[in-house]
Amino acid sequence: MSDVTLRLNGLTKTYLQDTPGEVQVLRGADLELRVGEAVALVAPSGAGKSTLLHIAGLLDTPDSGTVEIAGQAASGKGDRTRTAIRRRDVGFVYQFHHLLPEFTALENIVLPQLANGKSERKARDRALILLDRVGVAARADHRPAALSGGEQQRVAFCRALANKPRVLLADEPTGNLDPDTSDQVFTALMSLVREAGLSALIATHNLDLASRMDRMVRLDGGVLKPVE
Repeated sequence: MSDVTLRLNGLTKTYLQDTPGEVQVLRGADLELRVGEAVALVAPSGAGKSTLLHIAGLLDTPDSGTVEIAGQAASGKGDRTRTAIRRRDVGFVYQFHHLLPEFTALENIVLPQLANGKSERKARDRALILLDRVGVAARADHRPAALSGGEQQRVAFCRALANKPRVLLADEPTGNLDPDTSDQVFTALMSLVREAGLSALIATHNLDLASRMDRMVRLDGGVLKPVE
C-alpha cells in the first residue's frame, strides 16, 4: 500500500480577468505528500496558494491534471463522490476560523461528525478530547464571540480534525494572529498533526514557522519547486 496520501499531478488552472486576457495561476503543479509529513507551502500573495489548496481539497477543479487522495483518484468524479472523499479524508483550516457563531465551541466540532454519521455521544467525546489537547476544554460551552482569536483558531483546528482525516490543508492558519499567539497556536496545530500521524500541507508567509515543518515547497510561476 502506498504511503502517499495526497498526489497532485500536472495541475493547471486559468482564470479570466475583467479586462481582456486571462491569468494562468497553475502551470503543471506536481506534489506528493506522504503519511505523517508536514509540508510548508510558501509563495507571495496572489501566486495561487489558495487555488492550489482548494483544488487539492476538492473544493475546486483544475483545468487539467489529477488529484489523488488516500489512494483514490478524485479527478473526473461527480460532486457526490468528491464530497464523500472530502468529508472522509480531508480537513481544512483557514486564516479566519469560520466557526458557526450561533453554536458553542463544542458544537462546532460535533456538527461535522454528525454529518459524517457519528453518534452524538461519540462526537461529543471526541470533541472534548480534541479541545483538551489544545488547551481550551474549559471554553467548550462558549460561543466564538466569547473566545480570543487564538482560542477560535484552536477550535477551528479541532473541527478540521474531528473526522480523523488523512490530509490536513491549511491556508495561512496563523496569519490573522499576533506573533506570540501565532507561535502558540502553530505549536498546538503541529502537536495535533504529529499525534494523529496525518499529512499536512500548510500555506504560510511565516518562514520561521515553515522551517519547523518537514520540508518546504514554493509555488513559483505556477509550478511547485522544493526549497532547500
